[in-house]
Amino acid sequence: MLTTQVKTFNNYINGEWQESVSQKQFVSVNPANTEDIVGSFQASNEQDVLAAIDAAQAAFPTWAKTSPSKRAAILNKAASILEENADQYAEELTREEGKHVTDAKNEVIRSAQTLRFYAVEGQTITGETFPNDDPDMKVISEKEPLGVISVITPWNFPLSIPARKIAPALITGNTVVFKPSSDTPLIALRLVEALHQAGIPKGVINFVTGKASEVGDALVNHPAIKAITFTGSTAAGEDIHKKSSFTTRTQMELGGKNPLIVMDDADIELAATLTINGGFSLTGQACTGTSRVIVMKNVREQFVEKLIEKTSALKIGNGFEEGVKIGPLANEKQLKNVLKYIEYGKEDGASLVFGGEQLTEGQYKQGYYVQPTVFINVKPDHRIAKEEIFGPVVAVIEVDTYEEAIQVANDVEYGLSAAIVTDSLKIASKFTKDIQAGTVKVNRTTTGNLMNAPFGGLKKSSTSTFRESGRVGLEFFTQVKTVYIGY
Repeated sequence: MLTTQVKTFNNYINGEWQESVSQKQFVSVNPANTEDIVGSFQASNEQDVLAAIDAAQAAFPTWAKTSPSKRAAILNKAASILEENADQYAEELTREEGKHVTDAKNEVIRSAQTLRFYAVEGQTITGETFPNDDPDMKVISEKEPLGVISVITPWNFPLSIPARKIAPALITGNTVVFKPSSDTPLIALRLVEALHQAGIPKGVINFVTGKASEVGDALVNHPAIKAITFTGSTAAGEDIHKKSSFTTRTQMELGGKNPLIVMDDADIELAATLTINGGFSLTGQACTGTSRVIVMKNVREQFVEKLIEKTSALKIGNGFEEGVKIGPLANEKQLKNVLKYIEYGKEDGASLVFGGEQLTEGQYKQGYYVQPTVFINVKPDHRIAKEEIFGPVVAVIEVDTYEEAIQVANDVEYGLSAAIVTDSLKIASKFTKDIQAGTVKVNRTTTGNLMNAPFGGLKKSSTSTFRESGRVGLEFFTQVKTVYIGY
C-alpha cells in the first residue's frame, strides 16, 4: 500500500466545511491503481442532508433577489479559478476517474466555459407582453426561480455534468444541494470550492457526499425540494421519479444504447474511426457512447477488418501515460458488469473477434482494466444488443437495407444518441427524421455535444421534460408567473 498521508475532505453546508454528523468516512481510490487513495470523504446521513436543505431554503429569498449581474460575477470568478488550477484539477480527475489527463483537462476547461456561458445567458431571460382588449390593463409573464434544487450527478463526467446543472440553477436565482457520485467526490468538491472562493453567499450552494442509500431519499422527497436534476442509470432515475412529489419538477438524463449505422456508400475508414472514438474513448463510459454498429451486409466484412485493425492499435494503460487511448473502468462494479456482458455475448451466440479479457498482469495488476471488445454476428435480440453495458464493448449487427437498419436501431428502450455514415444526402436527411433519438448525427460520432445546444434523450433515455445545455437549459430552473396590471 502507498504510505502517503490521506487527506480528509468535508461537506460544505451553509458556507462552512464540516464533518458529517455520522462521524464516518469513505475513501476514493484510483481505478488505475487501487492502492492509490485519492482522499477520504464524509459518509453523510440524512441529518447532513436536512441541514443542507435548511441552509439552502434559508438562503433562497435573498439569492432570488440578488441582481443577475452579481450572480454572473460569481460564476465568472469561479470559472477563472477552475482555469487557473486546470493542471492540478485534471490530475486529480484522472486519479479519481481514470480518463486520460488530456481529456480530464479538457473537461476542466469546458466546465469553466459552461459557467461563463450561463453567466451571460442568465442575464437574457425575459418574459412576454400579451395583447389584450382592455386599454387600461397590461398583461405580462415573468420567469422566477423555483427554490431549492437537488443536483445528483454521476462519475463519468464528474465536473462538466455538475457544471451544466449547477450554473443554470444558480444564475436563475435558485439554491442548490449537490450530491456527487461517491466514486468521484474530489473533483466535484473542487467546483464547490471554486464557487466558495468566488464569494457565493452561505447556503446558496451546499455539498454532501455519501451513499445514495443513506442520503438519497431526503434529497428526493423533502417538501422543500422544488426540483431534482439527475444524470445516471435509467433504473436509478425511475426510482427517483417515483419517490418525488408530483409537485416536484424532475429532469432525468439516463441510459443509452446508441447505434451507428454504416451504409453501403460509407467511407469505411471514417466509419471505423467513428466507431473507435464513440465506442472506446473514455473506455466506453459515456452515455452517448457507440454500443451498436449496424452495418450493411455488402460492406460488413471490410468494415470489421478495418475496425479490428484500429482496435488492436489502441494503447491501454494509466491515464498519465503518453498515447494511452483506453484507461481503466471507473470501479470494480463497472468491471464486473462489463465482464458479465462479454459472457452474455458468448452465451447468446455472438462471435467474439477481438478483446474481451480482463488485464491483470504487470502494470494492470492493481487496476480495473479490460480489453476493448468487438462482437460480430450479433442478433438484435441478444442482450449485448439490447441492454446498456457502459464499457468498451461494441456489437456489430448485419442488415440488408436502410429500412431494416432503422428498425433495428429503434428497437430498444433507449433513444439518446444515434449516427449514420453515408454519402447520400437523401439517406442522411431521411435518417434524421426516422431515428428515435434526442441527438442525431451524420458522419460524426455518437458522443459529444455542444454546450450551447440542447441535450437530452427520448424514450427511457430521459424524462423528456426539459433539455439540458444551451439556452433552453435555463427553462428547467424557472417557472412562469402571469401578471395582470390594471390602471
